[in-house]
Amino acid sequence: MTAADVTSVNVASANVTSANVTSGKTILRRAGDRGWLIECADRHPAEVATSIRAQPWASGLREVVPATTTVLVVAETAAGMGKLAAGLRTVLDGPGVHRAGPPPGRRIVIPVRYDGPDLPEVAERLGLAPAEVARRHGAGEYRVGFFGFAPGFAYLDGVPESLRLPRLSSPRPRVAAGVVAIAGNQTVVYPGGTPGGWHQIGVTTTRLWDVTAEPPNRLAVGDRVVFEAVTP
Repeated sequence: MTAADVTSVNVASANVTSANVTSGKTILRRAGDRGWLIECADRHPAEVATSIRAQPWASGLREVVPATTTVLVVAETAAGMGKLAAGLRTVLDGPGVHRAGPPPGRRIVIPVRYDGPDLPEVAERLGLAPAEVARRHGAGEYRVGFFGFAPGFAYLDGVPESLRLPRLSSPRPRVAAGVVAIAGNQTVVYPGGTPGGWHQIGVTTTRLWDVTAEPPNRLAVGDRVVFEAVTP
């Protein structure tokens, strides 16, 4: 899909015309002949996607794909796109994406040895001891926001402000499976075999991506991840 495929529409009725569909600060845009793109200005995309998938009419959807600030909803057919937009607006305006209490998804604990090659430099740049970097990273609870870049590459939101650094200026050509790394407000467990420009602070023996498993991803959008320090 190209930028030219994404057009704005208005669904005040079932007819599709050329204007934005706004729900609070959330904007709904037409994406191709079977898609709607939700711009989540004030909502977390993973939670929006989970709420959409829970709807009884979600069986008529081919894909619900969250990203950093958007959710792409793709229908099986091009029929009834205005009705689908009305359903999406109902979800966006409803209590499901504003609810208090714990977020959806499973809670998964991942053991980590905090002995990554970048840990000393990360600590120095942040003005912290390496052990304190490890403690702060392990004290958080992270949420699987979306998948991208490579199969099994889950972007986990929730790195504390005190640990946030930009990505490396020169990425490594290949990163092994199980490497735990940080960049910006996200952390990741590398699935293996990909380049990587994140700061490597640890490693886990837990396999989160296994092409021989069903499903191959152990994580899913909306899951909550906790890192538990183990002795190197």
